[in-house]
Amino acid sequence: MSQKRLTLMNVEKLKKMAGAVRTGGKGSMRRKKKAVHKTTTTDDKRLQSTLKRVGVNTIPGIEEVNIFKDDVVIQFLNPKVQASIGANTWVVSGTPQTKKLQDLLPSIINQLGPDNLDNLRRLAEQFQKQVPGGAAGIEAGASAGAAQADDDDDVPELVPGETFEEAAEEKKWTGFVMYASFV
Repeated sequence: MSQKRLTLMNVEKLKKMAGAVRTGGKGSMRRKKKAVHKTTTTDDKRLQSTLKRVGVNTIPGIEEVNIFKDDVVIQFLNPKVQASIGANTWVVSGTPQTKKLQDLLPSIINQLGPDNLDNLRRLAEQFQKQVPGGAAGIEAGASAGAAQADDDDDVPELVPGETFEEAAEEKKWTGFVMYASFV
C-alpha cells in the first residue's frame, strides 16, 4: 500500500514539474530550453553602428571633460570622446562625477573663457553672501548659525533693485556648456 502511495505522489510531482515548463494551455508543446535575453551589449553595439554611420572619429588626448549646468558640473576624467563636426554630434563616454561648481572652481578657472565672465561674477557674489568677511565671517557665522536656524521658515527678501521676473529670467537658461582640456 505504501508502494502505491509513493508512486501516486511521484506522478503528482511529475505533473507539477511538467506543467511548469508548458508555455501554452493543455495540449501545447513544451518549451525546448530557457530563452536567454541579451540586454546591454546589443544596445551598445547598435549605438556604435549608428555612430559609425554618422561618421564619428575618436579624438585622442583628452584628459577631462566638464559639462556645466546651472551650479552643477558633470566631470569625466580620461573619457573616450568621439565627434562628427559635420553632423554636430559629440559623444563623451566614461564614468561621470557630479560635483558643485564651487568645488571645482580653482582647478577649472583657466578653462573658463570671457563668455563665462558674468557667471563667474554671479558665483563670486553668491560665495561672498555665503561667507561674509572671509575668515572673520566664518567665526562670526558659527555663532550666528544657531540664530539663523530659526529664520529659515521666513520668506526671503528680494535684493534691492531686482524683481521676481528678472530673477526668473536668470534661472530659465538650462543649456549645457562643455569644455574639454587637451594634452
